[in-house]
Amino acid sequence: MDQNVYDAYVQLLNTELQPALGCTEPIAIAYAAAKAREVLGVMPKKISVSCSGNIVKNVQSVVVPNSEGLRGIDVAAILGTVAGNALSGLEVLKDIKGEDVQKTRELLEEGFCTCMLADNESNLFIRVLAISGADSAAVEITDHHTNITLIERNGKTLLSKTGEIKEDLFEKYAGYLNVRDILEFVDEVDLDDIKAVLDREIDYNSAISREGLTGNWGIGVGKSLLKYYDCKDVRTRACASAAAGSDARMGGCSLPVIINSGSGNQGMTLSLPVIEYAKELNSKHDQLLRSLALSNLISMQEKSHLGSLSAFCGAVCAGTAAGCGIAYLHGGREQDISNVITNCLADIGGVVCDGAKASCASKIATAVKSGIFAFEMGMKDNKSFQNGDGLVKSNADNTIKSFGRMGKIGMKPTDLEILNIMLEKDI
Repeated sequence: MDQNVYDAYVQLLNTELQPALGCTEPIAIAYAAAKAREVLGVMPKKISVSCSGNIVKNVQSVVVPNSEGLRGIDVAAILGTVAGNALSGLEVLKDIKGEDVQKTRELLEEGFCTCMLADNESNLFIRVLAISGADSAAVEITDHHTNITLIERNGKTLLSKTGEIKEDLFEKYAGYLNVRDILEFVDEVDLDDIKAVLDREIDYNSAISREGLTGNWGIGVGKSLLKYYDCKDVRTRACASAAAGSDARMGGCSLPVIINSGSGNQGMTLSLPVIEYAKELNSKHDQLLRSLALSNLISMQEKSHLGSLSAFCGAVCAGTAAGCGIAYLHGGREQDISNVITNCLADIGGVVCDGAKASCASKIATAVKSGIFAFEMGMKDNKSFQNGDGLVKSNADNTIKSFGRMGKIGMKPTDLEILNIMLEKDI
């Protein structure tokens, strides 16, 4: 295959599939706060946090990891300020201790942190201002969870990417993503180029799934699936494994996950069902790795048309991608993969994102079920919805673009209304 495309896919897999501790939105706030304290040089007397609506939406209801069950923007910011390690990126809160949580509780009571909604910013925007006497430090994150675009100290700019065209590998290589090239890459890739990152995905995401199935997290969607449906059926186990990972992650579990397109829920959803099917089929490890490479890249292709955060539930993209990985395990080729994409998006495309919270696990189970049905209908029966059936277009690539346009542009007013509803109290 074309060497430029090959190299692009290898770089995407090795840079995008990174570990993250907890939901990436509160973690991004904690990261910005830890960085602000680092720049300030001392523990601040007070901090303020300004966030875009989509950040507020994804932080409001999710438990911050290692916080002993605490939730919210202020919790994430204060914990990051008190004991976060900015050098650890999305694992900024991995070394939190009990005394750090106690200090966070005290600062919450004192009104140490002020939170504000930032208007007229990108969908992913965070600004943390830390103040100690006459000294101040500010850090801004834009577009991606660890993408610091502005650092100021005492009003002096130390770093500014504002107005620049930033070098971002995902944006740089997104145009290379299409079904035919992805499948060719998956068939031909030297697994030594991607094995380490995919093995890590298997290990990390499987570990948090097991924790979700054995521990007491959320409302136990994964456990309930195994209890009330046939646990001997691989379909049930595939849905439950992904849902259980989300049960634990949304519940504040301290185990890291491997993210895709900035999302741990998506990383788990596109990988765990494929892993479960590989066990059922006794697939060789190399075949599992190639299937995971496919599901990861298909999900990236879908997300490249949606943007980082939107009103379109990312589990839809990941469930579709999981169906593609499962099809590949069964010997699926381009038409089979295309059928899965078309059938799944036509089924559940447009499910809304109303923030990160416990019910994400249920949406994940629904998305995986749809991805599996899309595989069975599209590959086993060779049936697919046709061009003109709603948003379905002439091929899978164009259908992905169609649903991406709907999610990114068409659902903008929906996104705003979801935020307004979520911010209403006592209704």
